[in-house]
Amino acid sequence: MDDMNPNTSIKTEKLLAAARSLESVQSGMLLGLGSGTTVACLIPLLGQKVGAGLSITVVVTSTTTGKLARAAGIQVINFDGSIKVDLTIDGADEITETLDLIKGGGGALLHEKIVAAGSKKEIIIAHASKLVKVLGAAPLPVEVIKFGWHRVAEQLSLLSSTPRLRTDTNGTPFITDEGNYILDCQFKQIADPASLAERLDHIVGVVEHGLFIGLASEAIIGSGTTTRVITRSTTIMQPPRCA
Repeated sequence: MDDMNPNTSIKTEKLLAAARSLESVQSGMLLGLGSGTTVACLIPLLGQKVGAGLSITVVVTSTTTGKLARAAGIQVINFDGSIKVDLTIDGADEITETLDLIKGGGGALLHEKIVAAGSKKEIIIAHASKLVKVLGAAPLPVEVIKFGWHRVAEQLSLLSSTPRLRTDTNGTPFITDEGNYILDCQFKQIADPASLAERLDHIVGVVEHGLFIGLASEAIIGSGTTTRVITRSTTIMQPPRCA
């Protein structure tokens, strides 16, 4: 039965979180859309709102998100950073109670961080298994330039991580939208994300990393048939609401 399928439960939780986040979207907004499977669940719901009269424009963090948004009838504009984004909605690979994040599993971490940093507010949407006590079970993506990437990998290994070049199913290196490589770095745990982020920022050849510290304003976690809203000061249990 479908209700016994864990993948069905995960999809339901994603949809609950996505629908809840739409309550923060208002006409006239410049909305940022992140990347990944949970945002992919959000886009058709947002498209329905647009079809019903919601007037928004969006900036996207990946070519995949852009294609999905346009297919849903949502107006997409280029992002040059000259205008502040009113609200960004994005997913995450891991989330802590203090809203520290690991992002970049889909490879769009650079664009995601640029848009998040240029937003008045960012809401993270996810299913329950993404909420963790300590970051680090998921690999930490680090975007690096192609030139001399082995040297960068050596430097990352000195931080007690095991870096691995991300490849596709054919063994070809994964290339980001900006033409870079990604090193997925496995840590046993990241007890001090802010300290690690600072060290990563000082490695020559690192373009960006997937530690998002102090950027998320709120997280909406789909959990069973409820949504849990986490902010920097409160944790609230909310009943499910109709989209």
